[in-house]
Amino acid sequence: MSNQKPSGGEPCCPPLSREPLTSDWAGDLARMFKALGDPVRLRMLSLIASHQGGESCVCDISPAFDLSQPTISHHLKVLREAGLLDCERRGTWVYYRVIPAALEQLSAVLATESGVLPGSACTYAPNEPLEGAIS
Repeated sequence: MSNQKPSGGEPCCPPLSREPLTSDWAGDLARMFKALGDPVRLRMLSLIASHQGGESCVCDISPAFDLSQPTISHHLKVLREAGLLDCERRGTWVYYRVIPAALEQLSAVLATESGVLPGSACTYAPNEPLEGAIS
C-alpha cells in the first residue's frame, strides 16, 4: 500500500467526505475491497482475525469451509496479494495473520468525521455490532 500511517498518530487515510482519492490510492484500496467482496474470503479474514493469538493455521481454516484445499489456498493467496494477510511457514503448516495496518486503512477511508454517516441516524462505535448488520 502506498499510504503509510503518519508518525503523528493521525489516521493514514482521511475520510472520503474530506478528500478525493488519488488514482493510486483508489487502486490500492480497490484491490483490498475486491478481495473482501467474496463472502468466503470475508469469512476467512474474520476467522483468522478472531482466532486465539490473532493467527490461524491453514489446518484450522480448512474445516470451516466446504471447499477443496486448492480452492482454500486460492482464496488465501488472493487475501495475501491484496495486502490483507501475512503468512509464515512452520514445518508443514502455513500460519496466517491479518495485517492490522491494512484494516486500519480500509476503516479510516470509510470513516466520517463524526462517526455518523451523512443522512443516517445510525452511529457506529468500534467494538459494537452495527444495528441491522448481517451476522
